[in-house]
Amino acid sequence: MSPFFVMSLLFGLTFGQTASLCAPSEYTIHVEKRECAYCLAINTTICAGFCMTRDSNGKKLLLKSALSQNVCTYKEMLYQTALIPGCPHHTISYYSYPVAVSCKCGKCNTDYSDCVRERVRTNYCTKPQKFCNK
Repeated sequence: MSPFFVMSLLFGLTFGQTASLCAPSEYTIHVEKRECAYCLAINTTICAGFCMTRDSNGKKLLLKSALSQNVCTYKEMLYQTALIPGCPHHTISYYSYPVAVSCKCGKCNTDYSDCVRERVRTNYCTKPQKFCNK
C-alpha cells in the first residue's frame, strides 16, 4: 500500500468521530390515553443526528475494531414525569419520558432506543391538546 493511502485511511478513521453531528434535539411527544379527555404534547429532547459509519466492504483490509455501525444514542439521560389532564380518578394519569442530557455515537441499545429507521407514524393527537413544557 502506498504511504498516501495509509495516511488517508488513518486520517479518515481519526477524523470520523470528530465529524459526527450527534446532539440533543428538541422533540415533541404526543401522549394520550383512551380514558382521558386530553392529549398531552410534551416538549423534550432526544438524541438525533449523523454518526460516522464505516463500511464493512473493506473488512479484509481493516481491523474489526475499525469497523462500526454506530447510531446517535443517549450518553446521559434523565426521566421526567408529566400528568395527563382530564383523566378519571381510577386511571393512572402519569407518563414518564426520557430527556436527553448528552448524546454519543455508539451501538444501539434496544433497552432505551428505537433502532429501526422506518417506523409507524403515531406521534399525533386524536383528542384536544394540552401542552407541557419541561
